[in-house]
Amino acid sequence: MKLSQFKSAVQLLAPKENPSFIQLSGIPVEAHYHITEIGLVLKNYVDCGGVVRQERKATMQIWLANDTDHRLSAQKLLDIIEKSEQLFGLKDEELEVEFQGQTIENYGLSVQDFGFQFTAKQTTCLAPDHCGIPAAKLPKNMKSSVSSCCSPASGCC
Repeated sequence: MKLSQFKSAVQLLAPKENPSFIQLSGIPVEAHYHITEIGLVLKNYVDCGGVVRQERKATMQIWLANDTDHRLSAQKLLDIIEKSEQLFGLKDEELEVEFQGQTIENYGLSVQDFGFQFTAKQTTCLAPDHCGIPAAKLPKNMKSSVSSCCSPASGCC
């Protein structure tokens, strides 16, 4: 989900309403969560095919404390986002959520009737033609991406 999509969905809430988040397991994030940070993450890297890449994304960290009376209004969340946009030059980056599970877990988001649902993120090889992995051995979710975005003729590598 893009940052603009998230902001639009939050704006549809009543200004004092507490945005709701549901984990992958279907368990709601307790209503007393804190947004401890919203920021910009820049990642510069080289993939296994030798292609230099850069990634920009917005991150929002959701954290739970024992202050069960705490509630974050939709307007307060929008204010935090606006300050982050001003300070860090956030544009319309993909928004990733960090949430404390067994370790810091990273999720995407989708809009639902109730609020926001965490969505699973997946890793993938960006240059499978350079790794020597036969197509039959690639994970099922990667086989279609190989032919559409990472085939030798695609120009991505």
